[in-house]
Amino acid sequence: MALAIGDAGGVGPELAAKLLAHPQMQDRDIVVVGDARVLRMGAEYAGVALDLPVLAADALQAELPAGRVIVDLANCPVEGRSLGASSPEAGAASLQNFAAVLRLAQSGLADAVMFTPFNKHSMRLARPAYVDEIGFIDATLGAARSGREFNVLDEVWNARVTSHIPLREVASRLSVERILDSIRLTVEVMEGAGKPKPRIGVAALNPHAGDGRNFGDEDDDIIAPAVARAAAEGIRVSGPIPSDTVFVRATRGEFDAVLTMYHDQGQIAMKLMGFDRGVTLIAGYGFPIVTPAHGTAFDIAGQGKADLGATLAAARLGFDLAKLNPPRQGQAALSADWATEAVAEAARVAG
Repeated sequence: MALAIGDAGGVGPELAAKLLAHPQMQDRDIVVVGDARVLRMGAEYAGVALDLPVLAADALQAELPAGRVIVDLANCPVEGRSLGASSPEAGAASLQNFAAVLRLAQSGLADAVMFTPFNKHSMRLARPAYVDEIGFIDATLGAARSGREFNVLDEVWNARVTSHIPLREVASRLSVERILDSIRLTVEVMEGAGKPKPRIGVAALNPHAGDGRNFGDEDDDIIAPAVARAAAEGIRVSGPIPSDTVFVRATRGEFDAVLTMYHDQGQIAMKLMGFDRGVTLIAGYGFPIVTPAHGTAFDIAGQGKADLGATLAAARLGFDLAKLNPPRQGQAALSADWATEAVAEAARVAG
């Protein structure tokens, strides 16, 4: 697992330290990427003792060492750092850490990627063109196909067709092909996670699934045809289902996953069901990318109060997915200045 330390102004450093100190992580191979000073700061807040070997970035070229180590990018001094607020320094370090762990996984040297919470405002203060993780990953990896975000609980998974866009743009971004592609990817990812032939409930966009076109045409003209085409391919899918009942039906066991049309349509339900257990999985890139589904919690930063539940669940899922899927072939040695290249890539991608 390549673990990027999240925003230094939030609970990310504390959660990284707590995760590394947890008994279930003692025998795991984890390379932490970020500033060693930030991780030490997080350990102090968490009240845990860590003794990880510290490596310079240019020490990693052909392979990662076994066990737990930190690759020190020395990119975020902690002296005088203000907690509980966005900052361009923390945002720049987050982007660099993220680009570096993606580079490790793309090179075949890590089997999974994880990050503790980033703060998008900090990242935009550092790089104004930054939008969200999906776009950053696409550009950093040169991905041929965009991945998708999934929110994962034991009870139900949530996939979505659109993500970090204004609500007013959602309807115009929907298409039969985009919804169909999202359904197919949901099946692909869930089967890769050991859940064969998942049952998917597709949420409607409009109240009462459009109520016979009284409240909009998208459900009849876009969502329903996509569901019909998916069903014709043998996928176990139903919809469009009014979004005020689809999660009720899922939690009663009717569906394994719910595909929603926009971000909060699913996030509200998932966080209500399991805020301290929820995991965000970014899939579709050849290796799993996981993070706790909550944010940087600026209001409790530095107080040692951050709940480890979702972070631990994310780590477990990342390791489980890496184990379930065959190892990728063709590992590539990194250049001596790979971390510098990753930093430059972060700057280029994020503008």
